[in-house]
Amino acid sequence: MKHTLQLALALAVLSGSALAITPDGSRRGSIYDADQGPFSLVGTRTAMRTGDLVTVVISENQDVSNQETSDLKKGTTLDYQFTNLDLKPNLFSTLPRAAGTSDDQFKGTANYAKKGKFEARVTAMVVDVLPNGNMVVNGRREIRIDNETKLIEFSGMIRRWDIGTDNSIASELVANAKVSYIGTGPLTNSTNRTGVGAWIHDALSWVWPF
Repeated sequence: MKHTLQLALALAVLSGSALAITPDGSRRGSIYDADQGPFSLVGTRTAMRTGDLVTVVISENQDVSNQETSDLKKGTTLDYQFTNLDLKPNLFSTLPRAAGTSDDQFKGTANYAKKGKFEARVTAMVVDVLPNGNMVVNGRREIRIDNETKLIEFSGMIRRWDIGTDNSIASELVANAKVSYIGTGPLTNSTNRTGVGAWIHDALSWVWPF
């Protein structure tokens, strides 16, 4: 009986040392790695670690309106005349007189209105996880059709709790969000001034006063 008890204690010590926690936080002999899972049917599938993917639903609306009006009027009237000069009698038959009138008017009106809407979906990768659990994401999507290239780039910071069950998040919930949409190719060039024509147009717009 005594030898059986000693053998059981020895086996318990050996099993405890085998399951001891390693410096990286995992248990020796365990087949489960917290950094690689969970993959079960009840496990969460939303982004939470560096390298995970999350879908960003970009929906940005822009509606800006500004109106300014300036009306400036300025009038000046000057009328001076010497009535007595005692330096020397009869020095002037008629004493000097100065008179003048100035009128300055300025009126300006400026109206600015712009509306825009941009919608897209981009799958971004978690590149960093902050100590408070917030995640920094960065993603890009490039579409090429013939000689036309469209590039969408997105970056920002998201909270784990804002991610939906389908592993997506709206762009309005992203902090420090930066959305870039760049196009290159013949279609883009046809709607923008390029080359020497763009330089000449900008130079004339800067020099021409009207």
